[in-house]
Amino acid sequence: MYRYSNGQIGLADFKQPVGMNLKESNRWVKKAQTIPWLEIEKRYAALFTNRKGNVAKPLRLALGACIIQAEYGYSDEETALQIQENPYLQYFCGYPGYDDEKLPFDPSLMVYFRKRLTPEVLGEINEIIIQDAKERQEKETEAKDDDDSDDHPGAGGNRGTMIVDATCAPSNIRYPQDVSLLNEARENAENLLDVLHDPANGKKPRTYRKRARKDYLKYTRCRKHTVKMTRKAIGKQLTYLRRDLDAVDGKLSLGKSLTTRQMERLDTLRTIYEQQKYMYDNHTHSVPDRIVSVSQPFVRPIVRGKAGKPVEFGAKLDISVVDGWTRLEFCSFDAYNEAGNLQEMAERFREREGHYPSRILADKIYRNRENLNYCREHGIRLSGPALGRPKKDETRDKAQDYRDECERVEVERRFSLAKRKCGMGLVTAKLRETVAHVIVMSVLVPNLRKIQRAILRLLTSPFIQTALIDCQLIRNSSSAKKHLQTGSRKYCNPVITVLKGISGSPNVFRKYLHLICICWGIWPGNPGHGTTARSAKIFTVPCGIIWMRWTRPGCGR
Repeated sequence: MYRYSNGQIGLADFKQPVGMNLKESNRWVKKAQTIPWLEIEKRYAALFTNRKGNVAKPLRLALGACIIQAEYGYSDEETALQIQENPYLQYFCGYPGYDDEKLPFDPSLMVYFRKRLTPEVLGEINEIIIQDAKERQEKETEAKDDDDSDDHPGAGGNRGTMIVDATCAPSNIRYPQDVSLLNEARENAENLLDVLHDPANGKKPRTYRKRARKDYLKYTRCRKHTVKMTRKAIGKQLTYLRRDLDAVDGKLSLGKSLTTRQMERLDTLRTIYEQQKYMYDNHTHSVPDRIVSVSQPFVRPIVRGKAGKPVEFGAKLDISVVDGWTRLEFCSFDAYNEAGNLQEMAERFREREGHYPSRILADKIYRNRENLNYCREHGIRLSGPALGRPKKDETRDKAQDYRDECERVEVERRFSLAKRKCGMGLVTAKLRETVAHVIVMSVLVPNLRKIQRAILRLLTSPFIQTALIDCQLIRNSSSAKKHLQTGSRKYCNPVITVLKGISGSPNVFRKYLHLICICWGIWPGNPGHGTTARSAKIFTVPCGIIWMRWTRPGCGR
């Protein structure tokens, strides 16, 4: 069962102990103000169809904890402790006031948060955040003409640029080797046999576990492993594993039972034995859907051909970058050719924007005949050289190729940020659902960072800083406040300057009412979600006069 929260509260209404003074300029306060919590909560509440049972944790706490974990790379236990100790993180997670008496939730609930916030749900949340930010940008800034860009309408009314690329999110597993993988599978089979065996039923089946361990250590402690030595060690471990699996099957045939998780582990061990036996008998090193980890059987080897890491073990994903906003287009644990998803990405772009992009910046692997024909039919320019040998009379626009390559680096920066700071570089989650959640969160968090950087750049511009300094002087002067309430032009102009510089249009005055409140250190509530009675009483007269000054410069004093 889910119960809606009370919505966004202002920092002035956040209950603080005596002596604590939280600042509006804190990054977590600003980040909380840029996320449309109410719209996201409606989508999250739809996941709870049952109206009975315990009340689930609110969306803001669940999503906020996941964002904090993705930002800092904390463990589940450390994330709960940081929220308990940090008042800014508590405000970000929707707390009504500072409370450090108990943990916000049991750390094990983080697993359920990751399972509940599936990639599909997080994809919709990411789209809600992007659309809300784009609407703000359209109202705040004026469109700038750039003659060198391809954002102008192209063939068939196409506009915009889409940058696409693929990468791998490696999982935190041991580098797979056949001997070590078989040894781990053998140990798991022996543990299952220990669970099934009852001393009252007689003697336990012989497993030769000590001899098997001795043979494994004899192989691993050798400094050089020859082909003959490796093949002999694999054969021995296969024999031991086969004996253990037969003993487990014998126990199950007598009516013994295992839990669901143990049965899944047994199926994984059987698959490992079949794959390793096939490669051993056929003298090969490849098999379809090869398992490389006992604990994470869904992980597959992804051949990337990169320097230093020719093969990575994890999920492969495609992302697209449009106007600086990142979206996860496709994710799979199986290896695939990323060129086959280009047309679907272009169609999703058309569904969002109402038109195709004028150009797509991508690697050479995307330039196959199917994609080139598709782009030619829809008036899209796909970056890169033509297929085959260059023609004698062909003249390439090297300047255009250089610009395309420089702009395509944007997607590489997104990968770098996601892998270095947001957890994509080494995914420590263990389940298929939670691994997918971590990957999507590493795409969503950079978008929140982009919104925050845009706000900081705007507020640190010299034009806005001068007006904010004047507003601060007004705040510190009681006589100036009186003149402001009476509508004095001298004291109204700085606030009007701030509002004009931020929004650029009088139609969004109410949207930026909170900037006036920042000048006096009082936050009236989230714009669009109502204001508190105290703040409304303080700012009704000044804001009304400023509104008149802004829309009718000639009226009043």
